Amino acid sequence: MRHKSEALEKFKEFKNEVQNQHGKSIKALRSDRGGEYLSQDFDELLEECGIVSQLTQPSTPQWNGVSERRNRTLLDMVRSMMSHTELPTSFWGYALETSAFTLNHVPSKSVQKTPHEMWTGKRPNMSFMKVWGCKAYEKHHMSTKLEPKSHKFMFVGYPKETKGYYFFNPKENKVFVARM
Repeated sequence: MRHKSEALEKFKEFKNEVQNQHGKSIKALRSDRGGEYLSQDFDELLEECGIVSQLTQPSTPQWNGVSERRNRTLLDMVRSMMSHTELPTSFWGYALETSAFTLNHVPSKSVQKTPHEMWTGKRPNMSFMKVWGCKAYEKHHMSTKLEPKSHKFMFVGYPKETKGYYFFNPKENKVFVARM
């Protein structure tokens, strides 16, 4: 999301995915009164769907302890990933998505299963995981014998909608999806 005003539409997309793809239902939505979930339209949607709105008291982030700690962990991961690559800071969003993807696929101390396994019922396959920001080469067809056999790109994430990877082409300043 680029703006908090997009929260309602993003929540509707998430709710539909939860129901249609996973057969689950959302029972409650906890908010820290940040404003993105506090509109008449949002209240009407929650009421219509039977979702309980839970609002924490102002200036009490400790009541959202788990999510606040997870946000801090994600930010630390993004900061670390950005510092170990030559990518511009505009790629922080890709680093954040990759961090969340990684955390959802690895075990934690608090539960026996990974979040991915709890969500889908399947153990995650880790063999395809790559180091964020690493160099990647794509073999291409040569028109002459002296042209390079491959192009150099940088790995920047995992697309949700397809099996493959996001790569950044620095020469064209574009991100694209491909397999390795």
